[in-house]
Amino acid sequence: MAKKNRILITGAAGFLGSHLCDRFIKEGFRVVGMDNLITGDLRNIEHLFKNPDFEFFHHDVSTFVHVPGELNYILHFASPASPIDYLKIPIQTLKVGSLGTHNLLGLAKEKKARILVASTSEVYGDPLVHPQTEEYYGNVNPIGPRGVYDEAKRFQEAITMAYHTYHKVDTRIVRIFNTYGPRMRLNDGRVLPAFIGQALRGEDLTVFGDGSQTRSFCFVEDEVDGIFRLLMSEYHLPVNIGNPSEITILEFAEEIIKLTGTKQKIIFKPLPQDDPKQRQPDITKAKTLLGWQPKVSRREGLKITYEYFKSLPQEVLYQREHKNFDQYIK
Repeated sequence: MAKKNRILITGAAGFLGSHLCDRFIKEGFRVVGMDNLITGDLRNIEHLFKNPDFEFFHHDVSTFVHVPGELNYILHFASPASPIDYLKIPIQTLKVGSLGTHNLLGLAKEKKARILVASTSEVYGDPLVHPQTEEYYGNVNPIGPRGVYDEAKRFQEAITMAYHTYHKVDTRIVRIFNTYGPRMRLNDGRVLPAFIGQALRGEDLTVFGDGSQTRSFCFVEDEVDGIFRLLMSEYHLPVNIGNPSEITILEFAEEIIKLTGTKQKIIFKPLPQDDPKQRQPDITKAKTLLGWQPKVSRREGLKITYEYFKSLPQEVLYQREHKNFDQYIK
């Protein structure tokens, strides 16, 4: 029997990380999950604990990272990833994007492993180019409230390319656009779980600004497939992975009301500072280089996601903040 490849996935107990664990187990890999659980949740991966091809380390990658044994691949997905997270824990957000990435690039160098780092559409900031191509440098406020996340990810890309150029580490960079699906935290501040949570609690849906700002939502199954294809490709420059189907926030709120069958109103509040006014990926590179494009329609994906949120216990539905935050605020 052929020896199985072994992969380290950081942020393994998070939304995207847990789905990546599932995909690589399905693909026949031995998976090492790592998470400090600051925003992750072990319930996302508890179904894997009895699997002989899965092991888990409760560890913060911002400190020294050691994984015994052979490693063929590394996926670095450890990071707070929603506005509530990185506004409440800004230092940890900066550390995991800088120190954490440095540590994992060093581990990849030591193990001679291929590493893929999770960047984000936030590197484009509030874009002046639409849709956003990988060649666009962005419009980012480094000292604004979102700067801790945006600049951490921009630094992450820079140090990854430096390790690729100087140390010849085999690197990949994915720029992830808005992704949704089961295992999202209901109250993490992102628009999709926020709207569904408000609908399930019987609250009015809150739209910031006039609702004309746009987003493009990619179902998690499609996102994971794009990431898998990029890791297995021979392309080392950044690639956008997201769904180019663009919708305004106001239209999206109306879709959620229709989906949930609720009678709530839409209320408007001031737009937060540096909130991107438009977000749409140009996925030409993903199509050309990876043969990838999203398959799951928003209608189908939202139905699956809504059913997941409806199944959550009442205490989760009314939980306003993540239970693990306070111990990490330093």
